[in-house]
Amino acid sequence: MNRNPASVLRSLLFSLGYVAITGIWGTISLLTVVLPYPKRYRFITTWAQLVLWWLRLTCAIDCRVSGLENIPSTPVIVLAKHQSTWETLYLTQLFRPQVWVLKRELLWVPVFGWALALLRPIAIDRSSVRAALKQVLRQGKARLDEGTHVVIFPEGTRVTPGTRGRYGIGGPLLAHHTKVPVLPIAHNAGEFWPRGVFLKHPGTIQVVIGPVIETSDKPVELIRDLASEWIETQMISLTSDRECSGLAGGARSERAQ
Repeated sequence: MNRNPASVLRSLLFSLGYVAITGIWGTISLLTVVLPYPKRYRFITTWAQLVLWWLRLTCAIDCRVSGLENIPSTPVIVLAKHQSTWETLYLTQLFRPQVWVLKRELLWVPVFGWALALLRPIAIDRSSVRAALKQVLRQGKARLDEGTHVVIFPEGTRVTPGTRGRYGIGGPLLAHHTKVPVLPIAHNAGEFWPRGVFLKHPGTIQVVIGPVIETSDKPVELIRDLASEWIETQMISLTSDRECSGLAGGARSERAQ
């Protein structure tokens, strides 16, 4: 990965812009509380578009998506790999409207959290697993019935590239309860916007959208296993493809010398 002064400067510019965009847009978004939910959603999530645009401009991070044809026209339960902040932004553009299942503490963050609350996320207390699962089932079903996608990061927290977290049961349980299909998503965003790291790395994030997993005739554990194995198999493929590209690039450089 590139750690030269230019990358540091690019990352600094992005961070400054990110704070400014979030502060300004978040403050304005609080005024949308008087708007109907669809209009409020469109306005607030424009923030994510602005941040991704700024990321491309300053850090040269873009994405390539495969499997768009797998997205159905009806609401689904999205189970996605969680490595970075990037996918939380990008998925708001891919599935509209959508809600996240997230920890309720995020809603306490001044301005950002207050604006986030206007998007009606499923904000759970992770200290009480039983209560959290009941909330996911109740509110998740209500959101799906309203025509809203439910996005869940089944590992619960961001994981570093090359590692696998423990896949939770909340998403598969909601799918089993509602009979709504699951859509698995794999990506390697953590290689470019790492968790808890200031420096961003230029390149193209690979996003792979899987075929839907029908859930009406499957037990919860099988839904979880099918989704997790598909995602993790894709992660191995994404890592292998990137390593092969790196080796090919190195060989070209050696020949050029």
